[in-house]
Amino acid sequence: MKTQLLLLFFCMSSLVYSQDIVYKPISPFFGGDSFNYQQIMASVNAQNDFTEESQSGFNEQSELDNFTDSLNRRLLNSLSQSLFQEQLGDAELTVGTYYFGSLLVEITPGIDGLNVSILNTQTGEQTQITIPGNG
Repeated sequence: MKTQLLLLFFCMSSLVYSQDIVYKPISPFFGGDSFNYQQIMASVNAQNDFTEESQSGFNEQSELDNFTDSLNRRLLNSLSQSLFQEQLGDAELTVGTYYFGSLLVEITPGIDGLNVSILNTQTGEQTQITIPGNG
């Protein structure tokens, strides 16, 4: 019985044929049929939840807003200039620590010149400026 079953198995296996499995991509981006492009793009656009907010990278201000901003910058510049003149006089920047309201300005010598560190003591914001030396 075993031999008959084994013989039947070998006979059946000789009748079974196989072929290579071939993968054909659907997406035209990976070598698929280029006629599928429109269908795939329609599906992608239907799933897209994002919308463009504006074409330009910035919002244009009106002339009145530009004038107001320019005036504010000039007033702040004038104010800061008068504060520095009041604190330092006509002398150049010297090494030390200075207080202007809630701003702490620390001037220290550095490799490239003077390092000016400005700290807003109320918000914790900090910036550093390097003023090149006379080389």
